[in-house]
Amino acid sequence: MAAQFICAHAGAGATLRKAKGLWGAAAIFMLTCAAMPAEQSPPPYHPHKGSEILWDSFGVPHIFAKSVPDMFYLFGYAETEAHGDLLLHVLGGSRGRGAEYFGPGYQDANLKTDRWIWLNEVPARSASWLAQQTPEFRGYLNAFAAGINAAAAAHPDALAAEVRAVLPISALDLIEHEQHFYNFEFVAGRALMESRGGNVQPSLAEAVPEDGFGNAPQDLADGSNGWAIAPSHSASGKAMLLMNPHLAWGGEQTYFELQLSAPGVNVYGATQIGVPALRFVMSDQLAITNTVNTNNGHVLYRITEAPGGYQFDGKVLPYEKASYPIKIRQPDNSFKTETVEVLKTVHGPVIRHDNGAPIAMYVPGLDKPFLLDQVYRMGIARNFAEYQTQVKRLQIPMYNILYADRDGHIEYLFNASVARRSEGDWAFWNRPVAGDTSRLLPTGVLSYDELPKVIDPPSGYVQNSNEPPWDAAWPTMIKPADYPPYVAPVWGYFRSDRALRMLSEDPKISFDMLLAKKLSTRAEAADRLLPDLLAAVETYGTPRAKKAAQVLKDWDRQAEAGSRGTLLFWNWANRFGMPAGQENSVRNFATPAAVDKPLTTPAGIKDPKAAAEMLDAAAAAVEKQYGALDKPWGEFLRLQINAQSSGAATAVNRGTPLDRIDLPGNGGPGAIGIFRVVTPGPIQDGTATPVHGDGFTLAVQFSQPMQVKALVSYGDCSQPGCKHHTDQLPLFEQKQWRDVWRTRPEVAAHLERREAF
Repeated sequence: MAAQFICAHAGAGATLRKAKGLWGAAAIFMLTCAAMPAEQSPPPYHPHKGSEILWDSFGVPHIFAKSVPDMFYLFGYAETEAHGDLLLHVLGGSRGRGAEYFGPGYQDANLKTDRWIWLNEVPARSASWLAQQTPEFRGYLNAFAAGINAAAAAHPDALAAEVRAVLPISALDLIEHEQHFYNFEFVAGRALMESRGGNVQPSLAEAVPEDGFGNAPQDLADGSNGWAIAPSHSASGKAMLLMNPHLAWGGEQTYFELQLSAPGVNVYGATQIGVPALRFVMSDQLAITNTVNTNNGHVLYRITEAPGGYQFDGKVLPYEKASYPIKIRQPDNSFKTETVEVLKTVHGPVIRHDNGAPIAMYVPGLDKPFLLDQVYRMGIARNFAEYQTQVKRLQIPMYNILYADRDGHIEYLFNASVARRSEGDWAFWNRPVAGDTSRLLPTGVLSYDELPKVIDPPSGYVQNSNEPPWDAAWPTMIKPADYPPYVAPVWGYFRSDRALRMLSEDPKISFDMLLAKKLSTRAEAADRLLPDLLAAVETYGTPRAKKAAQVLKDWDRQAEAGSRGTLLFWNWANRFGMPAGQENSVRNFATPAAVDKPLTTPAGIKDPKAAAEMLDAAAAAVEKQYGALDKPWGEFLRLQINAQSSGAATAVNRGTPLDRIDLPGNGGPGAIGIFRVVTPGPIQDGTATPVHGDGFTLAVQFSQPMQVKALVSYGDCSQPGCKHHTDQLPLFEQKQWRDVWRTRPEVAAHLERREAF
């Protein structure tokens, strides 16, 4: 394939040295054209004889390789067999060519993604990142890409015709996807959605419209629970760790569970499609999980324009300009061409205009190209010291990291590329700031030693459910005053409060207790608010509100399939304002959230009359939709795959008619303090199906023998006709776990098929 030429009309920044985070100011203009690397096949790779993939009876691949490069080759091969269509969609999209391969897509999603990728110059930066990889790790990336291509060549008919155009895959594609996914969706995802006129993460914004039954933006934009329990808080005296990420049930956020084994390596866990390293990982020595944190990773600047450019430190600087043509497939398979015009300031590119003012975006960490290398080496560390050597590299641009190991160490780290700033708090930096002064430009990022963390705390556990870091080891607090005020906000969140309650209510936690607590569907917000709400309705309620109050009084305060009242309470809570963070805590609660009192605040209702009116409105909406106020939750929330459903779980498998699943659901919105997060999607014909929440879940105890349980709610494959796309959802419905098989004899005893190379 010919190289793609990129032409940039460059201002001063393109030609002058970079100093202290900003470009020089001389006004030199030129037209530059640079050839981007073409997508090419990786070097030929042939695994050693004896390397093999053992697929167990749940479709989980166990890779036993003769070398580490063989392991990466089989990793790519297995992922293509299980998720080939999705994998190639994801990698083609991260090239910035989704609209060329697949057309504009639903609500022009592919085209919007292409524009975002080229606006932020992901392809050129990815080529630079790839060149900086060590020869060893670049070889691993080449092997993974070669495995994708080999699987596609071996099973061409298994792939949808539209995705074959994406082939061949190269190591560059993997770096492009890493950068697009982590730096420009997670770190800069809020800026992306604001530029699109929305406020939730892109993959979910397209799928979940606003409605009267919740879909709280905070829950859709992030999600995850993570626990690490030390021997002192464990009934067995052995450390435990819970991995429980909550992301979309479909698309690039889909989790793929597998085992990777080679000389010196034996790890088990999961990763997102197209990411050639296990972010959620365990071995005989350690276990690591992540949760989305409150890092405001990107910084937005309001640019003041002037003739010839924009104002900065009393001078007028010219924009640096670049142009990137993108092709858009039409319904008749012809193409239109659109040019993405980039205006770059000393802060970064202009991503949108607010009331006519350009808004530029600074993203820290774009000089850190070794995320995949660090994630891989964290997972294969043999002890806490080796793990810390890797985590201190800070190549991962965001996510809380929770750790536990066989030796009994645990750690919570607020991991992020946090831009170092001279002033301002978290709220100040969460809106565009003045871009006409260097005073507000970041100067590097905070070091590992400067980030919130706690190691082996007296509490005996660390936890996070997407709240700020301060209560990670409660009651052993991380003190906000010890850190710059822009690092994280100070507010509470009912889901994390529920986690702290379950962790702290028992002096010791057994592995069976851990498994049961994970599956809790109790709504912390109901325990905190229902008494006051019922009293408010008694005084101020209409007859309809009093009828609704009786339903809530009889409700079990859970989101089980048979729970009657969950739907009503969720609708009321959405009107009241959930999650209970930031302005809602001050506006609606009698006692606002106090960061050092997570089990008792926020609490109470500030305006009882208004709360009673909200219940009347919620009751009217529920009664109109369903004809009853006490519809069982499981009749509303349906666990559907390959059934008539608009949820993401169906979209993953492109609606194939095999193995239709339609089961009553349990779990619910994290915004009302439910730990087992299941976010219902759009309501159709009175029902909804999950689009987000518990996806991959794993619990491990470092006992002898180790105890490990897991579940992938939507199954471990998404290819059309794959029976393993539906086989774990009945376990989810029954609140059961799967045994994890890690030794060759265990896998052989549950073997479905074997592939030898």
